[in-house]
Amino acid sequence: MKSAYELAMERLEAKAPSQKLTDSQRTEIAEIDSLYQSKIAERRLLLDGEMAQSTANPGEIDALRKQLSSEVRRLEGEAEERKDRIRKGTRG
Repeated sequence: MKSAYELAMERLEAKAPSQKLTDSQRTEIAEIDSLYQSKIAERRLLLDGEMAQSTANPGEIDALRKQLSSEVRRLEGEAEERKDRIRKGTRG
């Protein structure tokens, strides 16, 4: 007898079949993940250092936190766009 989870997964697969990736696509996606994780880490280190130097000004620290959050979202979005293009087979 199948569990509710297994039945749900079968229905999901029937509605939207999962896409099979080639080894090359998996490698490219892993490289993109690695690249963007390093870019995000670099920005965090830079802005964390600036925040540490700005301990006297709470307004500046808040602005740096917002900047960091914005840049992380932007970089994560770029990474997802690049990975989606690879999944769809279009590069650019």
